[in-house]
Amino acid sequence: MQKSVITIEVMRDNNNITEAITWNATDSTASMMQKAKAMCIGFWDEQDKSALTLDLWTKEMMVDEMADFFYQMMMAMSDTFQRSTNQGELSTDMKTFANNFIKKFQALQLKEQKQ
Repeated sequence: MQKSVITIEVMRDNNNITEAITWNATDSTASMMQKAKAMCIGFWDEQDKSALTLDLWTKEMMVDEMADFFYQMMMAMSDTFQRSTNQGELSTDMKTFANNFIKKFQALQLKEQKQ
């Protein structure tokens, strides 16, 4: 059995607001800690049959970056769902939602810029 280790470091300011996120993994080709502006981690609790999530983002994370991040995560979750369940129609529905989400966000951004 092979063991992989993922290390995540979170730096917070005096108000407990995330200032920096860095990570590294033993299976990564990167030798140094990598910077991230946001992270979302989910674990499935088999006993409680519930998702445990850890969502953090730094002060520097811009709203448009957060929208892109969520869009990309939804697309990746759709692919993962397809591979793990072979439910193509539901996977497609998730991607349709993600595409509508990012289009609506972009339209709202344009509307705000015109004001």
